[in-house]
Amino acid sequence: MSTLLTSLWRGYCATSLILRVSIALVLGVVVGLVGGPVVAEWLAPLGELLMRLLKFIILPIVLFTLMSGVNQGAAGSLGRVGRKVFVYYLATSALAIAVGLAVATLLAPGEGMSLQGVDAISVPDNPGILSVVLGIVPNNMVAAFAEQDLLGIIFVALVFGLAVMKMRQSDSQAALGERLHGLIEALNAATLRVMDGILHVVPIGVFAIVVGTVADQGLATLLSLGDMVVVLYLALGAQLLVYLGLLKGFGVPVGAFFREARTPTATAFATQSSSGTLPLTLDAASRLGLPRSIYGFSLPLGATLNMDGAAIRIAISAVFAANVMGAPLDWLSMLQIVVVGTLISVGTAGVPGAGIVMIATVFSQVGLPIEAVALLTAIDALVGMGCTALNVTGDLVGTAVIGRSEERRAASQAAGAPGQARHR
Repeated sequence: MSTLLTSLWRGYCATSLILRVSIALVLGVVVGLVGGPVVAEWLAPLGELLMRLLKFIILPIVLFTLMSGVNQGAAGSLGRVGRKVFVYYLATSALAIAVGLAVATLLAPGEGMSLQGVDAISVPDNPGILSVVLGIVPNNMVAAFAEQDLLGIIFVALVFGLAVMKMRQSDSQAALGERLHGLIEALNAATLRVMDGILHVVPIGVFAIVVGTVADQGLATLLSLGDMVVVLYLALGAQLLVYLGLLKGFGVPVGAFFREARTPTATAFATQSSSGTLPLTLDAASRLGLPRSIYGFSLPLGATLNMDGAAIRIAISAVFAANVMGAPLDWLSMLQIVVVGTLISVGTAGVPGAGIVMIATVFSQVGLPIEAVALLTAIDALVGMGCTALNVTGDLVGTAVIGRSEERRAASQAAGAPGQARHR
């Protein structure tokens, strides 16, 4: 019996991760529909185990990857990459809202529905952009680690990573700095070893989580607001085409990119957690051969700030609510949604129920009924799955594009160096 179990485990481990995750997704849907809440309750501990393991590895993988990445380049390059990352995240969020508005305006979800019988919903306050910016600097480093505050962890990693870099560059502390750098590299390697073990649990946990999600939602919810769900997923597909154009435009191999991006995307789809999927996203970036100095910064930041899927959800929810009211949006309202929605997508970073906060805030800005949010919460899980998957994909696309732009810059400088020498 033990020999059989050993053989099965070896066969399981030898199978590609994406195939295991894909099978887990399909089986999860089937078992969730057939088994219902009872089976979902039995399997729930397996899903909880996966989320605990992913959260367990987030702190060391972000901390050591970013500290190691900072020491791969110069401080000046970090500032340049940081500017590119922020511009990319803002631009794609605005574009995602525009794509969502275009698709929803064309297909008009919500026509013929009404708000009768819908209860009001309590929405958390929007903290605003200033609060998020101030929150980057933690009051207490230990508290930031304990609460898994990604922005705070990024700040700590950047500060101490730069400090180690300066030590290595100084005459008096170079030896000490090199020893610290070697320790960071060793801890990073150990963290990746632990990550390899966690990857074997991912398909099992994904299966359990999908069973629970499908059992909770059921077919009735999907059918009642099916047009909204279909329109949202069509808009997500349109945004994927935008990503495809970006990858091709910057010369990133599309086949290789999506081959490595499949696992974190599928896991994000099942777990509905960008930050929870972060270890897998970092692993995918490493397999793509992207520089640690870029993905160690861009991906943790993107898991908190970059929400292209949520931006599309804002746009489609706004059109849906306007159609339910019987007053379709005009061009001025759409422009306002693009501007406000882009800023709100940053201003709600890290807030529990951030998607609902974004939608409610935009609704209040453009005069749409907050009560419509209650309708949308019924399909929160169904739309959240696709939106989270797109969020993670957008983070990886931005990292790959910025990585390629940095490669071109380095190649251009190398090509121009001999000519500059002759000119002198």
